[in-house]
Amino acid sequence: MKKQLFTCLMTACIGTVFAQQGGIDAAMLTQIQKAYTLSPEMKVIKNALHSLGINKLAVNSDNAAAFDSYFSNQVNTKSVTNQKSSGRCWLFTGLNVLRTKAIAGHHLPSDFQFSQNYLFFWDQLEKANLFLQAIIETRSSEMSDRKVEWLFKNPIGDGGQFTGVANLVAKYGVVPRDVMPETYSSNNTSRLSQLLRLKLREFGLQLRTASKEKGMTPAKLNDRKIEMLGVIYRMLALNLGEPVKEFTWSPKDAQGKPSNSKAYTPQSFCQEFASQDFSDYIMIMNDPTREYNKVYEIEYDRHVYEGQNWKYLNLPMDKIASMAIASIKDSCSMYFSCDVSKFLDRDKGFLDINNYDYASLMGVTFEMNKKERIATFASGSSHAMTLIAVDLDDSGQPKKWMVENSWGSSSGYKGNLIMTNEWFNEYMFRLVIEKKYIPAEILNLLNQKPTVLPPWDPMFAPEE
Repeated sequence: MKKQLFTCLMTACIGTVFAQQGGIDAAMLTQIQKAYTLSPEMKVIKNALHSLGINKLAVNSDNAAAFDSYFSNQVNTKSVTNQKSSGRCWLFTGLNVLRTKAIAGHHLPSDFQFSQNYLFFWDQLEKANLFLQAIIETRSSEMSDRKVEWLFKNPIGDGGQFTGVANLVAKYGVVPRDVMPETYSSNNTSRLSQLLRLKLREFGLQLRTASKEKGMTPAKLNDRKIEMLGVIYRMLALNLGEPVKEFTWSPKDAQGKPSNSKAYTPQSFCQEFASQDFSDYIMIMNDPTREYNKVYEIEYDRHVYEGQNWKYLNLPMDKIASMAIASIKDSCSMYFSCDVSKFLDRDKGFLDINNYDYASLMGVTFEMNKKERIATFASGSSHAMTLIAVDLDDSGQPKKWMVENSWGSSSGYKGNLIMTNEWFNEYMFRLVIEKKYIPAEILNLLNQKPTVLPPWDPMFAPEE
């Protein structure tokens, strides 16, 4: 009896405390429950939702005829790549832009690829160094400091963006895929990434502790860092293989016939098959949460310590579309990124905001615009692909777009994704365009001093 009385008193007290602090009390709960009235129609929906996925029930059958695979303008791309179970879309996409030019310029077979694994190895080592050096540079800050906290939350990952491709290619060159092929861990990165993060966090704490030791100089901290990077190098080499320093390779023509073998280093191979002036590539962003026609730079958002932070020009969608159309008409594909999971019909490879009618299914509305979705972390760039096609109406306005994906040739529409122009405007975020397709008045905007943004900004998670 005493136990029951005690329980009742405690329940009453807790209920009172929660009510005072904005919690749900009994009266409020009664009001809330009144919103759920189970009509015969809603009962049918409830029963179906208990057995089937939301997307299966939300399919908008009225939109079935919207899918159309014809395009008025398309870049002649080659075989579709496959990043498998990894977050390396940024690397596949960047190298796909380069390989299209290499195949066309050197008459290589359509299945030629640069080794994604080769650059991924260097990417992971460089990111490890970037983290450890940042820990050294912030050693005087408290662990609760926002920047230090962000560093330990994000010591390394397999995601990235185009600036990383540019810096890695410029520093380490490239090799053919068959010289350094994929491994299980390059195709399935989660476990290796988890172990690298664990080790780097441990090393980060050790560096912060060592920095407080008597007589610990910056040079000695750097020596500690080099020892730590040796451990990371070993972990990478065991899982990905050690990058080649030189190799012999026989190029094949479009018919697959090999020519004379030749000795290369990754740098000399890059010079012959992937020589690029990456300063000709400009990152364009559509971020309505920030002022347009301004240049922004994201702190610590780079792959190589001595490389460039991610810098972009923020523009409205109509200007971005006109430049993208010019590039496609000139048979030049582009690095492109978007929020790929939104309204994606995976079977068709079709992105359309009318694919699913969630509002009717749930009896609710979803009313945030692009600016509001970004500001509340409801939407952001999640995946990079290669923009290769646009379908224009009679007045030259885009109706739909197509990207070459890196999920294999059996995914989507022949390995591609098709998106309506309305979806493009709502969920496209980043595009890398060559300078020659950018009007002079827009290029002049790049002369302004960038506004530096923190790496934890909602728009700047790496593409996976």
